Amino acid sequence: MEFDSILAVLVFFPFAAGILAYFTGKRSHPAALISVAAEFGLMAYLALLFYMRSKVMLLSYVDTSEAVEIMLSYTLPEVCGFGLHFCMDGFRLLYGCVAAFMWMMAALLSGEYFQGHHNVNRFYLFLLWTLGATMGVFLSADLYTTFVFFEIMSFTSYVWVAQEENRPSLRAAATYLAVAVMGGLVMLMGIFLLYHHLGTLDIDGLRAAAAGFGSRNILYAAGGCLLFGFGAKAGAFPLHIWLPKAHPVAPAPASALLSGILTKAGIYGILILSCNLFLYDMLWGKVIFVLGVITMLGGALLAVFSIDLKRTLACSSMSQIGFILVGIGLQGLLGEENVLAAHGTVLHMVNHSLIKLVLFLAAGVIYKNTCSLDLNKIRGFGRKKPLLKAVFLTGALAIGGIPLFGGYISKTLLHEAIVEYGGGLAMKSAEWLFLFSGGLTVAYMAKLYIAVFVEKNQDGALQEQYDGRKNYWNGKSAFALGSSALALFLWGLMPHGLMGRAAKLAEGFLNVSVEGGTVHEVRYFSLSCLSGGLISIVIGIFVYVFFVRKVLIRKQGEGSGGYVNLWPRWLDLEELLYRPLLLKILPVIFAVFCRALDSFTDTIVVMLRKTVYRDSPLPHELPEGNGLTLALGKALNGIQFVGNHTWNRKTPADKDYVHLFALWNAELQENNKIIQRSLSFGLLMFCGGLALTLIYIIWF
Repeated sequence: MEFDSILAVLVFFPFAAGILAYFTGKRSHPAALISVAAEFGLMAYLALLFYMRSKVMLLSYVDTSEAVEIMLSYTLPEVCGFGLHFCMDGFRLLYGCVAAFMWMMAALLSGEYFQGHHNVNRFYLFLLWTLGATMGVFLSADLYTTFVFFEIMSFTSYVWVAQEENRPSLRAAATYLAVAVMGGLVMLMGIFLLYHHLGTLDIDGLRAAAAGFGSRNILYAAGGCLLFGFGAKAGAFPLHIWLPKAHPVAPAPASALLSGILTKAGIYGILILSCNLFLYDMLWGKVIFVLGVITMLGGALLAVFSIDLKRTLACSSMSQIGFILVGIGLQGLLGEENVLAAHGTVLHMVNHSLIKLVLFLAAGVIYKNTCSLDLNKIRGFGRKKPLLKAVFLTGALAIGGIPLFGGYISKTLLHEAIVEYGGGLAMKSAEWLFLFSGGLTVAYMAKLYIAVFVEKNQDGALQEQYDGRKNYWNGKSAFALGSSALALFLWGLMPHGLMGRAAKLAEGFLNVSVEGGTVHEVRYFSLSCLSGGLISIVIGIFVYVFFVRKVLIRKQGEGSGGYVNLWPRWLDLEELLYRPLLLKILPVIFAVFCRALDSFTDTIVVMLRKTVYRDSPLPHELPEGNGLTLALGKALNGIQFVGNHTWNRKTPADKDYVHLFALWNAELQENNKIIQRSLSFGLLMFCGGLALTLIYIIWF
C-alpha cells in the first residue's frame, strides 16, 4: 500500500469504526474512544514525520515555494463519477491534528455525560461518521470532494442536534438541517457554474483558471453561491440562525465539535474561494470584510443579552467567526501585503477551536450536575470547585483577548492588519467596532464566570448542595478538561515559538506572498500592541458594570436579583423572516403565480379551440361503447323490434340494448382497472409468472 493512501485511511476508518461501535452495545463508548484515539495517533504520527522531514519549513521563515509543497496526495478514481481527491499540506495537517484532538477529548467526556441516556450507541455511530466526513472536507483536494463530504457531514451532525428527541431538539434540528440543505443546494449550483466555465474544480488550479477567464461577473455569481453554502455552515450572518438554537439542545460534547470544528469546515471553504478564486480581489475582500463585521458585532450583542450558558457560548461562536471573516476579508484588501491578516486568521481559527472545546466541555459538566443551563439556576455551582473554575477561566481569558493567552495574539494580529490597511473613516469605524466587539466578549464572559463561579445562588439550600458536591466529575472527564485547558494555556504562552510556526504552515494553502509583503516580527507586548487589547478590556468592564449589572440583573426583594433576558423576541430572525417567508409567504406567492399561469394556459387553449382549432367530431367516432357493443346492441334491438310486432305484441319491450351494452362495457373496464391496481392482483400475476418460469425450467 502506498504511503499516500494513509489519507484514505484517515477519512474512511472512522466510518468503519462507527459501525463497529454501534453494534458493540454497552461497550460503544470504549470502542468509540479507542477509534478516535487511533485517529489522533495517526495524525500525530504524520505531524511528527513531516516535522522531521521539513525542519526548515517548521523552524524558520521560508519562501512560498517551500510552503506550498503538497506533502501527500491520493485519488480514489471513478468514485461518484469524478473520483475523490485528497491531499495534505501544512494547513490541512494543522487542522487535521486539531480536529482529531478535539474529537478525542469530546469522546472522553462523553462516557460520563451519557450515563443513563438512551440511544448512546447511535450517538457514537454518528460521532465517528462525522469525524470521517470532517476529515474528508479538510483533506479534500478539489471542490467536488469537498462538497461530497460537506453534505455527509451536515446529515450526520444533524443527529447530534436531534439526539434528545424532545420538541426543542427536534425543532432546532429541523432548522439546522434546513439551513444545511439550502446551503448545499446553492453550493452545488456554484460548483456547476465553476466547472462549466473554468473546466476544473481542483483547488490548486482555481487561481490559474480564474486568472485566464474573462468574465468576473460569472465568477462572482459562482463564488456567491459557494459563499452561501459555506457561510451557512460557518454560522455567518444572516445564516447564523441555527447556532443559537442547536447548541443549547445538543449534547455538550457535540456542541464543542459543532462550534469548534464544523464551523471551521465552512471557513475552510471560504478560504478556498478567497485565497484561490478571488486572490487579492478588492471587491470580494470588501464583501467578506463587511460580512465579518456584521457577524462579529451581531453575535457579541446576542451573547451579552443571553442568560442561557450554552446559548451564550453559541452566540459567542458566531461573533468569533465574524473576527475570522474580518481576517479573511483583510487578506483580499491588503493584497500581497497580507501576511499579518493571514496569520491572524489561521491562529484565531485554532484559538477558537481550542477555546470552545474547553468552554463547552465545562458547560457539559455543569449541566450534568445541575440539569439546567439557566444562569439563575446554575448560579454559584462552581464557587468551591477550583479545578473546574481554573479550566473555565482559562477559556474565558483566552476568548476575551487577555494578554498571555492565545486569543490576545490572534486578535492583535487582526487589529494590526486593520491598522496597516488604513482606509479612512470607514476602516476607522470598522476598527472601533472590532475593539467594541472584543469588549463585549470580555463582558459576556465575565457575566458567565461571575454568575457560575463567584456569586451565590438565590436559593440558599440549593447553594449548600452545590458547595457540598465534591465528586462532580470522574477521572476521564477531569483529564479531558484539564488536558484541553493545559493545551490552550501552553499554546498561548508561545506566540513565536509555537503559534508563529503553526501560522507559517498555513501560508502555502493561503497563497501568502512573502516577497510582496512586509514580514516583521510583531512585538505583542509593546505598548502599541497592548493598547488595542487594553481598550477592549476597558470597554468590557464598562459594559459589564454599567449594563449587565445595572440593566440585565433585576432586584427581587432583598436578594441580589436575577438575570433577565431583555432581547426582544420579535428580533428572532428565524421567526421574524425565514419561517414566515419559507412556510407562508413564498408558498402563497407561488400558489397564486401557478394558479394564474394555469388559468392563463386554460384560457389560451379554450380560445384556440373556439377559433383556430374549432371542436369537430372525429370521423367514425361512436357516441358510446365500441364496435362490438354497437353491433350486439343493434342485433338485439332488431330482434326486440320483430318480437314487439309478432309474438310479443301484448307486452312489448322497450330497451335500448346499444346503451345497455355500452354501460356494461364501461363497468367491466372500470372493474378491470381496479383489479389491476390492487396489491392482490400484482401478487397473483407475480406468482403466475413465477409458476410459468418454473414450469418452463422443469419442462424444457
